Amino acid sequence: MAKARNMKTSTFTTNPPSPFFHLLPVTPLTTLLFSPKTNRLRHPKLCSKHPLTLSIFYLSLLFSVTFLGISILTLIPSFHNSIPCSTPSPTSSFSPSFLASLSSTVSFNNEDDQPRLSTSAMVPFPAHGAVGNVSEAEREFWQQPNGEGYEPCLDFSLRYRKLSARISKEKRRFLVVVASGGLNQQRNQIVDAVVLARILEAALVVPTLQVNLIWGDESEFSDIFDVAHFKKTLQADVRVVSSLPSTHLMSRQTIENKIPHEVTPQWIHTRFFNQLKREGLLVLKGLDSKLSKNLPPDLQKLRCKVAFHALRFASPVQELGNLLAKRMWIEGPYIALHLRLEKDVWVRTGCLTGLGPEYDDIITKIRESQPEYLTGRVNMSYIQRRLAGLCPLNALEIARFLKALGAPSGARIYSAGGEAFGDSRALQPLVAEFPNLVTKEMLARDGELSPYMNKSSALAAIDYIVSLSSDVFVPSHGGNMGRAMQGHRAYVGHRKFIKPNKRAMLPHFEDASIGDAEFGSIMRELHRKSQGQPEPRGYRRNRDVIAYPVPECMCKHNAGIF
Repeated sequence: MAKARNMKTSTFTTNPPSPFFHLLPVTPLTTLLFSPKTNRLRHPKLCSKHPLTLSIFYLSLLFSVTFLGISILTLIPSFHNSIPCSTPSPTSSFSPSFLASLSSTVSFNNEDDQPRLSTSAMVPFPAHGAVGNVSEAEREFWQQPNGEGYEPCLDFSLRYRKLSARISKEKRRFLVVVASGGLNQQRNQIVDAVVLARILEAALVVPTLQVNLIWGDESEFSDIFDVAHFKKTLQADVRVVSSLPSTHLMSRQTIENKIPHEVTPQWIHTRFFNQLKREGLLVLKGLDSKLSKNLPPDLQKLRCKVAFHALRFASPVQELGNLLAKRMWIEGPYIALHLRLEKDVWVRTGCLTGLGPEYDDIITKIRESQPEYLTGRVNMSYIQRRLAGLCPLNALEIARFLKALGAPSGARIYSAGGEAFGDSRALQPLVAEFPNLVTKEMLARDGELSPYMNKSSALAAIDYIVSLSSDVFVPSHGGNMGRAMQGHRAYVGHRKFIKPNKRAMLPHFEDASIGDAEFGSIMRELHRKSQGQPEPRGYRRNRDVIAYPVPECMCKHNAGIF
């Protein structure tokens, strides 16, 4: 790991905070990084005045403050279950410490204990910018995309809000969902669980996390996520309870695990509503990506509300993730790579590791003994799979890709993901080109990761937190983490996200006649329009609003929504 740089002589500057920066929670970390020193004003003469004069002064002061408070309150709009688009002045500028001082991790209204969504999202540290004697390609690499004025905008309809009054108080029908897979796969199922509870007008029991057979993780929901925050954030949408009431413990437990793909709200309601009304309890398993990606606008917004606001990590996990993110951020801009080099990835994709026959034989034998693990088209050869973009980029390919895009050899890289198959040999080509590559294990100090060594979901959550604050995020292969990071980075200000266009770029990797300069020009041109700029979701079957929150969950501040 590279030594910490001298902050006074570094060749980067911190870009102005995004419109979402005021959502940063006030923690010792934000205070340390952004709060300026303040001097207290003293008025020694005030204490020496006559008691009567002093009393009149304080009464006048009290009246003025009260009047001012009432005046301000009349100007503050009432937020009920929505995030309207803000309309900041183009010339306005607030210091990060002032913005941070106005926020908290989540704020609650004193009257009805409703959470304010505008302060509940997990947001990254500000992006850095490269300055000084750097190449144009490097400057372009660190530059953040133009957000085009899109900001979070969860404006639920009047009908949705009217139905909420009844649905959020449901006490007869209960939905239990069992979420499986890794962290981000579980997140997707939890998001859909909330939507299904809303469709079925049922109370949702805090989802159960199925024991992960691959990693042996027995974590419960509360080990990974903040349960109290989850409940409070969603209390105007669905009722969330920690466990079934005693009246339902002996209910008939119908377990449904054969749900077809792309089911609609109408299908869900027709199939389960009467059954749930009759039995009072429904248990769903195998929910992964079964709910249609094309839902009515209110349900799409609910998906975003769950993913970006309600699913906050448990405090110990969040604090450690913030700490490691700070250690990366404080030294300047950095890249987060989600490297998909684990053994199970090679088995499932049907691809070769690039590490030689010895390693490929191990993967082939596992795949032959467990053919059900192979995903995708089974009749394709390895070469066909690779050229179709179905294989992860290996360390050599990702190194060439980053170098071609303009990443400097001294760039600091955070490697997110599980242990690479082949250990140091698998990463050697990348480390040779970019020696400042670190992992959470290298960033953490003695004992900090000890509570999570057998908790793959918590470790993945830490990777998520550190990756979110990176200046550039690059996944080596598609997957739930990449899609989640793509949407979350868009939602908090369109942070740079570069998704390799493997199908278009890999033929150029094979062409030995192309020099480095030409290769770099080709790579930059191929990816110029896909670096995190606002990209409307459209209505493609494979596009999830969690990865593409524009336009359902984000709107332009001048669109006149409110």
